[in-house]
Formats: sequence, structure tokens, C-alpha cells
Amino acid sequence: MRSVRDLAEEIVAREGGYVNDPDDPGGATNHGVTIATLRRLGLDLTGDSRVSSADVRALSRDQAVAIFIDHYWRKPGIDRLPEDLQPGVFDMHVNAGANAVRILQRLLTRLGRPCADDGIIGPRTVAAAFAAGPGLAEAYALARRDYYYALADARPASRKYARRRDGGKGGWITRAEEFIAPEYRLTEAEHRERVAKWA
Repeated sequence: MRSVRDLAEEIVAREGGYVNDPDDPGGATNHGVTIATLRRLGLDLTGDSRVSSADVRALSRDQAVAIFIDHYWRKPGIDRLPEDLQPGVFDMHVNAGANAVRILQRLLTRLGRPCADDGIIGPRTVAAAFAAGPGLAEAYALARRDYYYALADARPASRKYARRRDGGKGGWITRAEEFIAPEYRLTEAEHRERVAKWA
């Protein structure tokens, strides 16, 4: 398996640089790190005694990688999950916080391995993940893609993240499908059918 640093570097590459999209509930973001994360960690990078979008803009790639490893890998205990599942949950945890774990917990419950839907990787979630056996990482990636579509169904302002202006797959969907074997990815026609009801 790739090292956690390699995985974190890949996430930073996926996330891109500084953006402050008014439609993004996360607000100002750089390398995937949101202003809320910097505030939670108390990272005043500009030294002006407050954490603002200027601090987000000042964040380096290496600082983002360190934040991901410490706060999105080690702290939630992603390394306790089955090895093939770790990259997908890690990537999703950076993108959606504890919802990444809730998606896994709901999936495990649907697969007959019930566990609390609490967003915490505790002993029961770990045991259920190992008991689920082969195919869990693929099933998780599919559940993640469904989660993104459902978010866009419910929040029209987020649809631009799931569907490009030309109607093709948006960033959320292509990101989820990076973790899905090619034969399980939606065709462009299937994607367009899935989003056809959106205005």
C-alpha cells in the first residue's frame, strides 16, 4: 500500500489551490483545507491574531499534507480500517469530515454488519469493516458517489460540483469514481440520465 504521506499528497493534488466559492458551505479553502479547519486548529499563519481567508491563502502544500495526516488520518483512526478501504475513506474524510465514516457505517449496516451511525471509527465499526470481507472498498466508493448525487439532489447550489456546465460528470463524481473499478463507473449517458431531473 502507498504511504499515508503519498495518499495525503494525492489528496492535495486533487483538491487544488485557493478558492472561495460562495456556493461552497466550507468557505475559503486551499489545498482542501477550509477556513473552519484553520480556525478549529488555531492556525494564525499571517500572525495578525485572527484566522481569516488570508491565512487560508497563506497555507502551503506541506502544511496541508501535515494537517491531513494528523487530523484526517491519525485522529479519526483511519489506519484501523482494512487496508484497501483506507485510501477512499481518507480522501472522503478530507472532503466531507465525519460524514465519510457515517457513509461507511450506513453501508455496513445495509450489508448486515450493524454499527452506530455516529461518524466515529470505534471497535464495532472496525470489526464490522473487517467482517464485511472483500469488495467493501468498491461498495464504499459506490456509496460515496450516491452520497454526492443525493447532496446535489437536495441542494441545487451544489449541483455544479456533480455536473459540469456541459452536463458531464462534475468534480465530485469523477473524484468518487477514481476509487471505482472502470466497469462500475457510470457511462456519460447514465450520468446524464441520473441528473436529467435537475434544472
